[in-house]
Amino acid sequence: MKVEEIIRKLKTEYHADSYFGTKIDESRTRDKVLYGAIDKECTGIVVTCFASTRVIREAHKMGCNFIISHEAMFWNHGDHTDWLQENEVFQEKKKLLDIYDMTVWRDHDYIHAGIPLRDGTYADGIFYGFIKEMQWERYVIGDYRRSRTFAFPGITAKELAKQMVDKMKLNGTRIIGDPDTIVRKAAIPMHLIGDADNHELAHCEKDKIDCLLTMEMTDYTVQEYIRDSSYVGVPRAIIAIGHFNIEEMGMKYMSRWLPEVVGEIPVHFIQSGDAYQYIV
Repeated sequence: MKVEEIIRKLKTEYHADSYFGTKIDESRTRDKVLYGAIDKECTGIVVTCFASTRVIREAHKMGCNFIISHEAMFWNHGDHTDWLQENEVFQEKKKLLDIYDMTVWRDHDYIHAGIPLRDGTYADGIFYGFIKEMQWERYVIGDYRRSRTFAFPGITAKELAKQMVDKMKLNGTRIIGDPDTIVRKAAIPMHLIGDADNHELAHCEKDKIDCLLTMEMTDYTVQEYIRDSSYVGVPRAIIAIGHFNIEEMGMKYMSRWLPEVVGEIPVHFIQSGDAYQYIV
């Protein structure tokens, strides 16, 4: 099967509407071929969160010439490369892609829009995949197809953090607030990067969220609120996992259902890896 056939077939599998309920516009979607030719036979597929140079090398060793990456490859929104032509790191990465005849396609909007489930409905492939890989189905609050909120039977933030680090094969994580917070309700917020954080802060208060499992997080807004909450006797915590680390679980889950779509073509998951290292 050719790479272009796989991409076309995958798009028909996904839900037609975007994560926000609007039709995916092919002219504006982020889901583009980021590099390489598509009119060639696929020798194998690697799915990952970020197509780093390490992932590209590993994919080649596995005999794969097609990478499906959830995030951008060239370090900017839209993967624009015109401004990178003289950049040494870009040149080396491009050289690697050329030598290995590697094709990279970004799968962001489509997988978030919804993967098909056996009951005929669709679920956000990233966060549903996170739930499945973490084996948190019994903890989900609300619609499991879109939910990012969980009810736990009472576990400390420190214990929950250790479980996540082990399960997700991370180097560690940070805890903000009280690490001994008893977590009965946790949530994965959207990006905590500015004024829009007021919504997440209000969500914590209204829905009695004990713990946030964050992707991006600045040092102000919600982070400050969580600390002050603990200081006034209302224990709360943030487990700062990281964007790629959380969403990587959805791509790992993709490697489990993708063979049903592409048949006998080998499918592998390569963890792009925890970007954070810790010195304590």
